[in-house]
This record gives sequence, structure tokens and C-alpha cells, in this order.
Amino acid sequence: MRSKVSICCALTGGSDTVAKNPNVPVTPKEIAAAADEAARAGASMVHIHVRDPETGRESWDKKYFVEVTDRIRQQGTDVIINLTSAIGMLVGFDDDDPGKLDPNKTNFWPAERRLEHILEAKPEVCSLDIPIMNYHGTPYLNLPNQVRKIARMTQEHGIKPELECFDVGDLWATQQYIEEGLFDAPPLIQLCMGIKFGIPATTRGLIAMCDMLPDDCVWGAFGVGPTEMPMVAQSVLMGGNVRVGLEDNLYLSAGVLASNATLVERAVEIIERLGAQVATTAEARAELNLGA
Repeated sequence: MRSKVSICCALTGGSDTVAKNPNVPVTPKEIAAAADEAARAGASMVHIHVRDPETGRESWDKKYFVEVTDRIRQQGTDVIINLTSAIGMLVGFDDDDPGKLDPNKTNFWPAERRLEHILEAKPEVCSLDIPIMNYHGTPYLNLPNQVRKIARMTQEHGIKPELECFDVGDLWATQQYIEEGLFDAPPLIQLCMGIKFGIPATTRGLIAMCDMLPDDCVWGAFGVGPTEMPMVAQSVLMGGNVRVGLEDNLYLSAGVLASNATLVERAVEIIERLGAQVATTAEARAELNLGA
């Protein structure tokens, strides 16, 4: 078990959750405020999607990413900013002729477009999904050469990718990418547990993932929905960092709506009750070799 555990807070995500919990931040101002509240509660990193301020739906307009990162920096929040790049990997096929793509179901972008907002906002970290998987019935394709291109581009710009792995095969692929020199040491890995048709958010599932972790990486894990806090405990006990937040779970307990800050506070309580300490942002930056 680690003596110091870093907490990442995934603030808003892109799912249709705004109407389900009024604490889900929507506007850049609200997302920046949520980042500050999460940091004050104990988070050393915030993972950020953005939303259209008018509709509340997920947006990929880079001006919102830039505004959020600017607001977080201007308000003096000491937290590692981690922007998502998880867009442009969904491919839909014509049901009657599966040899043809269905443009209404397909959202597939080149690496350069997926990184436009990241290269402009210049966060310290950005996510990089690894899997090729059946994502809620839709092919979710992180093609290896696109992963390689994103890895090289982020490496050139001094941005550390957070490698999001949804099953054990993703970690096998990650080991290959590491051997190719695509990630500066130490590689940062996020184990995404309980995503439908990925690996289940169970003790045995996490053990299987940990058995495939590459040497000398920094890793964390999260579970979705009611598995969020059990995965906090499991990850701490297995030697990992943790992630919580309204992207992954809307409730503090059954029927009790959460905020990002209250989810971080609950994670802090679990970490400390298990005998570890919560890492500061400075400690998390040092472990990840950010800014070196």
C-alpha cells in the first residue's frame, strides 16, 4: 500500500447527467469553481471535459477548454489540469450493409483534431484512451497508429498523457508503446473499471489489471456508479492512486446527490482510514516528473 495517495477528480464528463444532479458543472465558470472546490477538498488533479453553456451537452469547442484552464490558473487553484482527448473514436456501420459506414453513427477524427484544444490550452496532462472495444454497442476504436501519433505530439509539447485502460489487453498494448519510447518516464496509467463491456469493477478485475501493469509506472483506478468508493479502497490497498468525481458517479450514497467536493472528501476519509495520507499537488507533480 502506498504511503501517499493522489486523488484525481473528474469534474463533469460528457454524459447526459446535468438534469440528474444540479451539482454537475456546465459553464466554464462553474467547472473552474468545481476544480477549486475539489482541490481544496484534497484533489491534486482535475480531469476536465467541457459542456455547451446553453444546452449542457458535451462540447468540443476549444474556446471552452481554453476558458476553463485560464480560469483555473487565474483563480490561483494549485491543481494539475488534465484535459480529455476522448473524442473522435466512434464508428457506426450500416445495419443492412455492414461493409459501409453509417455517417450518422460515426464520429472519427484524426489525431491532430483531437489535440487542437489541448495544444492551445497547454495543460500538464491529457487523457489518451488505449482500447479498441465494444463501447455500449458501438465500436470504440483507438487505432494503434493514432495512439502513437498522439503520444508523439504530446511528448513533443511536454504534455504527459494519462493512459486510460479499460481491460487487460489495453495494458498489453501499453507495454508495447512504452517499449517504443512513446512516453516519458514515469508513464501515467488510469485503470477504468466497470465501463460496460470492459473489465468489471471487482476485486478480481483489479487484480487482473494490476498483474499487467508495466514496471515503474504511476497508476490509479476508478469505478463507475456505486463501485466508485469500493474501487477507491481497492486501489489504495493495491498500491494505486484514486479517481472520483461527478463524471463517474452522481451519488454520495443511495439517494443522496453528491458534489465533486463531497466525493473527494469521502475519498480522503477512506484513504486516511486505511492508514495512508493524501498526497499534495506538489508531491503528485514530483512523482509524475511534471515540469522537469
